[in-house]
Amino acid sequence: MVLAAKKRGPERIALVSSSYDPYFGGVEEHVRQVADQFHRLGHDVEVWTVDRGEHLGVRTVDEVTVRYLPTPLPTSTPAGLMRFLRALPSAIRAWRTALRAFGPTVLHVQCFGPNGIYASLLARTLRTPLVISSHGETFADEHDVFGTDSIAAAALTRAIRRASAVTGVSRVVLDDLRSRFGLSDGFVVPNGVDVSPGEDPTTWQPLTSQPYVFAAGRMVRVKGFDVLLRAFAMADVPDEVCLVVGGDGPEMASLRDLADELGLGARVILPGRLSKAAVLGAMTDAALVVVPSRREAFGIVVLEAWACGTPVVASRSGGPDDLIQDGDCGLLVDPEDPAAMAQAIGRALQPTLGQTLAAHGLRCVQHYTWRKTALGYLRLYGDRSAP
Repeated sequence: MVLAAKKRGPERIALVSSSYDPYFGGVEEHVRQVADQFHRLGHDVEVWTVDRGEHLGVRTVDEVTVRYLPTPLPTSTPAGLMRFLRALPSAIRAWRTALRAFGPTVLHVQCFGPNGIYASLLARTLRTPLVISSHGETFADEHDVFGTDSIAAAALTRAIRRASAVTGVSRVVLDDLRSRFGLSDGFVVPNGVDVSPGEDPTTWQPLTSQPYVFAAGRMVRVKGFDVLLRAFAMADVPDEVCLVVGGDGPEMASLRDLADELGLGARVILPGRLSKAAVLGAMTDAALVVVPSRREAFGIVVLEAWACGTPVVASRSGGPDDLIQDGDCGLLVDPEDPAAMAQAIGRALQPTLGQTLAAHGLRCVQHYTWRKTALGYLRLYGDRSAP
């Protein structure tokens, strides 16, 4: 279904995001890029995001107004309930102020959380069209909020029932919403890719002068970096080839211990969190990029590697299955099979196959632009002026 099919002219779009600047991540990048495209296409857009206690108020980020709104929720304890009741009037005033100041024609929730609960209540009260876009938060969250918190799960189910449209970044995301949260319809609107570093790329210093395999992401179990380390230890590759895994998170120490246990020593480099310029620089210089996730909502790292001209090995973990044709623009493996991953790494590092995978990846990435993502949303809004 689409919204207000007869509506013409510019939209006033509130992108209600679970997180935004100054935080970084896939959702934040998605919202930033989509807001920029809406602005370029002549629509009015604001980002409404969760105030995490910094009280940032109203700011301008990349020429877009960003409102940081409180989203208190009740807890099961008496003290938690009292805190919620004290905070609620201020939160209501902040959301009403945002509504009066901007007057959105559509409320578009990006990654459902407390932001989605408040936006869905506001949409219901004012009969403003509501769109929900899921980024895999229902299964990729390391704390499994939607599996352990019945209130969050019920709120999402109700919001999906009331929404004018629901999207997911991949088929696996929509499948989860259908199987657990009552979605009966839905549309895939994938991510795009932007390989401009946003900072001077010459400030990036290579992490090693040796050839290396690269991976990046948050150091949590679902990302599968432990499987990657085991696979790298088994792979038939020259001793001078290193493994570089960029990112930070709670499993950093255990990954260092595993590298030592596997006898990899200095062949594994864990530099911590990298800037966007550093990630793109590392991908460009790498011999291979591996995405070993046990489960992946989309796999934007695949797009970034393709755009950097680097071959990719990825696990059959959801999102990458939508992106990669196995053997053509990448190699796909079982995320729990380090031996298969090791074999794929060895194959992809062979010059002929690696060059073929990289060339085909450059061809495939042309289909994933942020402009296409924004236009996909505009079609759901019912904007007939979208080119």
